[in-house]
Amino acid sequence: MRLKPGRPSIDEYARYFDLPPAGPSAAPTVTWAGVTTLLIADGTSAVLTDGFFSRPSLLQVGLGKIAPSAPRIDGCLGRLGVRRLDAVLPVHTHFDHALDSAVVAQRTGATLVGGTSAAHIGHRLPEDQVLVATPGEPIRLGNFEITLVTGDHCPPDRFPGVIDAPVRPPVRASAYRCGEAWSTLIGHPRSGRTVLVVGSAGFVPGALAGYRAEVVYLGVGQLGRQPERYLVDYWSETVRTVGAWRVVLIHWDDFFRPLDRPLRALPYAGDDLDVTMRTLSALAAEDGVTLHLPTLWQPTDPWS
Repeated sequence: MRLKPGRPSIDEYARYFDLPPAGPSAAPTVTWAGVTTLLIADGTSAVLTDGFFSRPSLLQVGLGKIAPSAPRIDGCLGRLGVRRLDAVLPVHTHFDHALDSAVVAQRTGATLVGGTSAAHIGHRLPEDQVLVATPGEPIRLGNFEITLVTGDHCPPDRFPGVIDAPVRPPVRASAYRCGEAWSTLIGHPRSGRTVLVVGSAGFVPGALAGYRAEVVYLGVGQLGRQPERYLVDYWSETVRTVGAWRVVLIHWDDFFRPLDRPLRALPYAGDDLDVTMRTLSALAAEDGVTLHLPTLWQPTDPWS
């Protein structure tokens, strides 16, 4: 198959960047910081998925070794206004999700929560700051209830398998194998709000049956390279299964580009956002679901 040059223009989808901004009384709020990094906070308690801020270049990832960038991590935490977190929740342990997770946990006093692969990334943290979750078992962290549901990575998984030994950066990107992939259900008992974060465009059939969430942050990385049937099944196994009425698409941005530069979509060689938007917008219209793209750094109230 001949590869299409270039990349989709996100300007074509400007109308989708319309999530309701958070008002002064909104709690919790959700702030997107690229890929599948989401800050969910209520003013006194906060959790963060991934916390991937270093964003090494394609050249570094392809030919060299990578390590967390302390200046980029600190700058992004400052931009988010984060000093303390209750949890850091990597959705799986590829570098574009978990490279910075342990450093963010160390900086903020958060508990690093995931599978055994995440624990190997967090091996330098105190033992009581690392929690290996049991799939499907709710965990109370601050004002939030977290449930990690077994998920899957979108094909192809370039670095499959689990991490079975401590990762000591700098290392090759391949050291960050996928590990345990999660669909992360985050509830806020005080408000009754729930949000599902699906970090990779993969699914385990039936895994989310019985769970409910009003809002889904839906990972779409590599989704545009899949057959149309896969996109329909993915939507059905996530959005339709949990009964969501709002969907926010994440993991479409070029994660080799630092966050102080304008965002752009992944190139056609790795994904096709145009296919994803065309197919998912039709499914959303069919189901009466509102579809959105997130705005970087903007606190929002996706339940309003």
